[in-house]
Amino acid sequence: MTQGVEVSVVLPAYNEADTIEETVTVTLETLAEFLPAHSYEVIVAEDGCEDRTPAIASRLADDDDRIRHVHSDERLGRGGALEYAFRAADGETLVYFDTDLATDMKHLEELVESIRSDGYDFATGSRWVPGQQADRPAKRGIPSRGYNGLVRLFLRSELLDHQCGFKAFDREALFALIGDVEDEHWFWDTEVLVRAQKDGYRVKEFPVEWTPKGDSKVDLVRDVFGMGSQILRTWWQLIVSPLITRRVTLTAGTLLVVVALALMTVYLDPTAVIDEMGAAWSSNPALVVAAALVYVVSWPLRGARYRDILAELGYTERVGFLTGAVFISQTGNLVFPARAGDAVRAYVVKARRGIPYPSGFASLAVERVFDLLTITALAGAVLVGYAIFDPASLSTLAAELTGARESGRVAVYVAMAVGAAALAVTAVIVASARSDRNFVRSAVQRLSNDSYADYVASVLETFTGDIQRVASRPAAFARVGASSLLIWTLDVITAVLVFAAFEVNLSLGTLLAVGFFAVSVGNLAKVLPLSPGGIGLYEGAFSLLVVALTPVTWSVAIGAAIVDHAVKNVVTIAGGVASMGWLNVSLTTAVEESREVDGEADAAVDSN
Repeated sequence: MTQGVEVSVVLPAYNEADTIEETVTVTLETLAEFLPAHSYEVIVAEDGCEDRTPAIASRLADDDDRIRHVHSDERLGRGGALEYAFRAADGETLVYFDTDLATDMKHLEELVESIRSDGYDFATGSRWVPGQQADRPAKRGIPSRGYNGLVRLFLRSELLDHQCGFKAFDREALFALIGDVEDEHWFWDTEVLVRAQKDGYRVKEFPVEWTPKGDSKVDLVRDVFGMGSQILRTWWQLIVSPLITRRVTLTAGTLLVVVALALMTVYLDPTAVIDEMGAAWSSNPALVVAAALVYVVSWPLRGARYRDILAELGYTERVGFLTGAVFISQTGNLVFPARAGDAVRAYVVKARRGIPYPSGFASLAVERVFDLLTITALAGAVLVGYAIFDPASLSTLAAELTGARESGRVAVYVAMAVGAAALAVTAVIVASARSDRNFVRSAVQRLSNDSYADYVASVLETFTGDIQRVASRPAAFARVGASSLLIWTLDVITAVLVFAAFEVNLSLGTLLAVGFFAVSVGNLAKVLPLSPGGIGLYEGAFSLLVVALTPVTWSVAIGAAIVDHAVKNVVTIAGGVASMGWLNVSLTTAVEESREVDGEADAAVDSN
């Protein structure tokens, strides 16, 4: 550390060859107006530049001992580059401002002295505090006001301008909280200011004169995806998570079950459910119990399959824990549309096992692809069988489909579309896994030319790379495919046992063929998030196919579908509740505990 240096000014620079020398000169001249000689330094934080900025910065540093050059071979992002340079700085007062000098440099003394002499821990210029003068065209002003409004609303900040590139920090205060700051890009300084207020540090915001330099536009990746997601992430960590207690967790789990059961009565006639279950139970209780037991057996297989998928991604986990995680997420899917319960599982495996979100969601995507591919293959195999051995049934099915009830007809059409999409997605994944071209980064960069696009592209590359890793390995593809086939076979057997409990007069071969076809098409139909848990769609597709291909009446078919779906949902809910109690995890608990594994999760991202 250089003796006597009190103030370190960091200039974050990326491809600033045309302006960096003038910026450094103006900065030194301004500092010399109010600081003693040799009490300050100017650091050019050159962040993986692709132009002559590194050479210029090195020359300036060689010519003047007040100038230092901090170089990074790779892009660190704005926040990462600032933090890297601040750690290398010598001063107790740390300052940074944008190298375009959009903020009038006459404010630099007030910025520095706010920390150095006035006792503030953090200081920031503001373009929105009354008294400022800022030439803010609408294309900059409207997004800026919207962004700052969201930060104040969600993160309870008292500041009016979080993104003004004109800030200073007390070294001790900054490094006391910087370990909790997760963003390394454009949201970095917003998160620093928000966390500083939350932790009770003294923060000063003062008006500055500001003139925009260069053109600016809303960047889809940085502003919408990047900044928006970071606001939500910080809101959850700082506002929601501290409110969570064990009582809240228990209450949330209980409400989850109540809502799931209530939704079953919304999408299905509760009287019909009770009557049909009663009829089936009174006729053949052993078959209904056997159906439930068969379905229970399929859940450890789901956990084992998920273990195999994660193993291909480099994560070794126990089947018991993963089975519980699957139970919890599927219970969430019964409550929320759009398969929002999948996010619960991503939280659980991240919070409890440190599996990063890109890999967590990629593993879920792999599982979904195999599910869709398997049930599409099952439906297709039975369809081919009917075409070969009983073509008359297909003619009856076509006629029934034309005049069927709307719910059943829509469900079958949905199933056909989902099945076709599943085959197309599988083909794309397998083909891309064998290609050396990087489609992800080029696609992201078409949407954004901001440095944040590199970060977003790296996250998406991790996601798609994980999916392709399973698809590109024949042994893994075969193993996961075989377990998927077994899981869905047990799902069909569950339905067949329930169907048999209604004492339908069908041969075993017909029962199995119709069961495989109806269950497969029914599950394809409920994939789209048109209702929580696909309730209603499954019954419609199942019943239409049963009526079209057998002498069974519509009332019996819908009754069997209702009982089949109800048995599966009850097992899922019971397993979800038991898993939440056993693992002491739910969505809220997972978020609460995610802080404890942040370091491990970040290390997992790096090693992945």
